[in-house]
Amino acid sequence: MNDARRLRVLLAPDSFKGSLTSVEVARALASGWSRARPGDELILAPLADGGEGTLAAIAESGGWEWQGCPAHDALGRPLTARWLRSLDGERAAVELAEASGLSRLPADEPRAPLAATTEGTGEILRAVLDAGVRHVVMGVGGSATTDGGAGLLRAVGVWYRGGSPQPLPGPVPDLAAVDLASLDVRLSELELRVACDVTNPLLGEQGAAAVYALQKGAWPDDIANLEAWLAYYADLLEAAAGVQARNRSGAGAAGGTSFGLMCLAPHLRSFELIPGVELVMQETGFDARLAVADLVITGEGQVDAQTAFGKTALGVAKRAAAAGVPCLAVGGSVTAEGAAVLAAHGCVAVPVVDRPMALRDAMAEAAPLVTSAGERLARLVAVGALVADRLGSPA
Repeated sequence: MNDARRLRVLLAPDSFKGSLTSVEVARALASGWSRARPGDELILAPLADGGEGTLAAIAESGGWEWQGCPAHDALGRPLTARWLRSLDGERAAVELAEASGLSRLPADEPRAPLAATTEGTGEILRAVLDAGVRHVVMGVGGSATTDGGAGLLRAVGVWYRGGSPQPLPGPVPDLAAVDLASLDVRLSELELRVACDVTNPLLGEQGAAAVYALQKGAWPDDIANLEAWLAYYADLLEAAAGVQARNRSGAGAAGGTSFGLMCLAPHLRSFELIPGVELVMQETGFDARLAVADLVITGEGQVDAQTAFGKTALGVAKRAAAAGVPCLAVGGSVTAEGAAVLAAHGCVAVPVVDRPMALRDAMAEAAPLVTSAGERLARLVAVGALVADRLGSPA
């Protein structure tokens, strides 16, 4: 390879949460790369893991149009939520964070974890059904809720009766019975694939309340109350659905939303729980783009020990290694543990920060830092090409 060779470079990052979307990261990398190697072909394929930004990543791949519908946030206030419909009208993509996400709640507002529900996400799903779509991808990351999917299920016809003799604090405080007799009949035609990266069960020390409720504003007493409510709710819903789902891998995702959907699964045409980045790769045609690439660049806000647990950079590195395509990764920060995880799959990780700086400053300057990182990588690749040519030349 020599420096004059035109490369096809696939740019497939996740978002840098709190600063840049995956689309913005891909564009910044492309801008920087083009400064150093303007002749290369750049293929932008931003990715996501099922959380906030999933719709934007899917939309960027082309073949989709934005739709809007009235819904409510996690605390019941009206909003307009977006979803995607394929141009052929056959498929839809829905993001729980669009209505029921933590990011939808004002940062300066006190959290209300015992009251937060997923009903807004159910309203989006109902709008999708109203539009005649029956093949749906749903990302469930970024929730503000710990309601076991109760709100979502209510929006599609699950009926709850109150009047419990000993009301428990929780999303439906006086819940006494659950009835599925009035489910929306269109659900029987629905093929639902859920992007989910966590393996937590619904209950216990690794469950939805114990692990995730704290970041949603819950205090220790709230967590205990939510755990008790989820256990009570699970008893009623599993009995009504004839399903045992509380201990399944991923049941605790999105405050137990995956549990609720698992219980709904017998009433759907089909249901799958799929690792988030894998599902987004499928929806964006990642493999076809990888097949024509000479180099892949991925990235995420933090390349650290958590990268080993199904994060986007690892998913891309594995796919690239299997295809025999070299892979690089950029990170807002890169720890030794994170670099080692990717190195095990032949991927080299580099930080975008080029000088000592505080985290808040790095986040504020994220776009120019990522752009500069893209330029540095391009220049390093060019030098590598010259070295390879020199080694391959006769003595």
